[in-house]
Amino acid sequence: MTSSPERPFTAVLFDLDGTISDSAPGILESLTYTFQQVGVPVPDHETLLSFVGPPILDTFRIAMGMDDELTERTLAVYREHYLSHGALDSLMYPGIDVVLHTLHEAGVPISTATSKPETPATYILEHYGLTGDIDIITGASDDEVRSAKADVVEEALRRLHAHGFDVSRPVLVGDRLHDVEGAAAHGVPTVFAEWGYGSPAEAQGTIAQAATPLDLLPILLPSA
Repeated sequence: MTSSPERPFTAVLFDLDGTISDSAPGILESLTYTFQQVGVPVPDHETLLSFVGPPILDTFRIAMGMDDELTERTLAVYREHYLSHGALDSLMYPGIDVVLHTLHEAGVPISTATSKPETPATYILEHYGLTGDIDIITGASDDEVRSAKADVVEEALRRLHAHGFDVSRPVLVGDRLHDVEGAAAHGVPTVFAEWGYGSPAEAQGTIAQAATPLDLLPILLPSA
């Protein structure tokens, strides 16, 4: 697929949590339930909010200091509860549907690049009716073997390329530091979603910041 020469990017990767959807309510409730079920003290609200976005295994292993056995048990409880109760306890950010549709209509290939496993990611995107404007849904593997953002970005680029899309100048839209660092591992620049969960400090190293979803359009499609 050829791209218009005035366009700065040939493909766009989108984070999901904190970028496409405000998924914190369902995630926080599921985390609270999970920690209670496995007998782990529930962190305060701000700490729980910091867990939204990064790979869930990192949350359990690193942030919560769990050993492998407890991590596996906690992950099983979280998955079951989140899929059955928390996944749809979220809202699409106003205007993000317009952005995705405008990019799609302009012929810009789109893939997600989310640390959320692909099963719930697909479930959420189908619920919001967004799958028609997203070419490929890429996320963590359901077994969490692929969960680091750099690995997800690599897989998103591989899939886009395999489908014949031009990935010579990709860009990622995300709201957390792990988005920025994961993209940078593959030489992919990031546009920071200020409406998400990240702090202003996490925007360091990004090429642009967007205050709202609609502010993405003049960055991603300057001629639009």
